[in-house]
Amino acid sequence: MCYPHVVFDGRNSIGEVGEAIGIHGAREHNLKNLTFNIPRNQFVVVTGVSGSGKSTLAFDLLFAEGQRRFLDSMSLYARQFVEQLARPDVDLITGIPPTVSIEQRSSRGGGKSTVATVTEVYHFLRLLFARLGTQFCPDCGMAVEAQTRDELERRLQSDIRKHGELLLLAPVVKNRKGFHTDVAEWA
Repeated sequence: MCYPHVVFDGRNSIGEVGEAIGIHGAREHNLKNLTFNIPRNQFVVVTGVSGSGKSTLAFDLLFAEGQRRFLDSMSLYARQFVEQLARPDVDLITGIPPTVSIEQRSSRGGGKSTVATVTEVYHFLRLLFARLGTQFCPDCGMAVEAQTRDELERRLQSDIRKHGELLLLAPVVKNRKGFHTDVAEWA
């Protein structure tokens, strides 16, 4: 049986915890109970003859497990927007960070594509900033925070005293099909 060869420069020791990605008992596709370590923080090349399991190792084991673990750390709400990959047929994978996979195509995207859009990590970053980021007012630079009705009323009353008249706008009809002339006439 021909297996893929993992090539690295060998300068760093891989015996310590966290310095290697350990794969134990990989049985995905044509890999038959394969066990080995891949050093981290080094340039690693996977070579081998056609059918030896290079793509299986890279995409079906490493990428699938890295993405699965990354998605497990996200909320259920965020996970509903992302396709979950199946758990690979392997006894244990250790030391794997969150992963990104770039498809094996030479041209993809347009002139405005970025690394984030081509690698499809853009959607994860957008979710991350939407959930964990802090929004700021573009005019005064203050952080935008949730307010109760009473807090909002006090703030509007204060603005009226400072600036005089106040125009408050809000959507009356939102995400509803059809004609809404009666609502517009009422308003």
